[in-house]
Amino acid sequence: MASARRYRLLCPIARALDRVGDRWTLLILRDLHAGPARFSDLQSGLKGIATNLLTERLNQLMTDGLVEKRTGAFGATVYALTALGERTRTLLFELALFGGRFVPDAPVRRPGNLRTIAVTLGAALERVVQPNMAFRVALKVDGEDFALDAKNGKVELQAGTVDDPDVTFETAYEPMIAVSEGEMPVEEFLAEHVALSATDAGQQHAFMTLFGSVLDLFRTAAQDERRRDDSTASD
Repeated sequence: MASARRYRLLCPIARALDRVGDRWTLLILRDLHAGPARFSDLQSGLKGIATNLLTERLNQLMTDGLVEKRTGAFGATVYALTALGERTRTLLFELALFGGRFVPDAPVRRPGNLRTIAVTLGAALERVVQPNMAFRVALKVDGEDFALDAKNGKVELQAGTVDDPDVTFETAYEPMIAVSEGEMPVEEFLAEHVALSATDAGQQHAFMTLFGSVLDLFRTAAQDERRRDDSTASD
C-alpha cells in the first residue's frame, strides 16, 4: 500500500491494515508461510494477480519489514518472511476460521498451488500438539509435497519433501476442506480420502491423535459459528 493511501490513524487496527490490508497482500503472506518462494511460485499460486501488482505488493512488504529477499538454491532469488512477517500466522489462522463460515462465491477456483494449506494447518497443529510428540511427516496433498516436523511442542509445516519420514500421509485438497468445515464425516474422510503409512506403529498413532485433534478444533469452530448464526437468525 503506497504511503499516500495509508490511514495515518493512531488506531492499531488501522496501522495493521496499512501494512496488510491491500488486496493480495495477506494471500502473499499466507503462501510465504509455506517457506521461501520464487516470484514465479507466488504468481502461480495467486491466480489472477498481474506481474506488476505482485511486484508492487512484494516491494511494499519488504519496505514494511514483513518480507525479505534471499538467495535460494542454485542462486535463485526467493522471497521469505522476516521474524515480523512470521507473526502474521495467528492472524491468518483466525481469518481462516472466520472464512470457513462463508460459502465461496461461484465459480469456485482452486489455488494455483497448495502452499495455502501450510499456515492454516501448521497453526492448528501447533495449538493441539503435545510436548512429548516428536515425528517427521511427509504430507502429500494432490501430489504436492509438504514436510511436517513436530518437536518440543512446536510444529513446522513447509513445502518440500522429507527424507526418511516417520509417517507418510496422502490426501486431497477438497476433502480436507470439507472435513475441516464439517461438511464431511471424519470417518468418510479417513476411509475414502486418506492413504497412510508409517515406519513405527507408535508414531502413526501419535500423528493420527494429533491430526484428529486438529479436525476437532476446526469442526468445533465451524459448529460454534453455525450456532451463533442460528441464534442470531432466531432473535
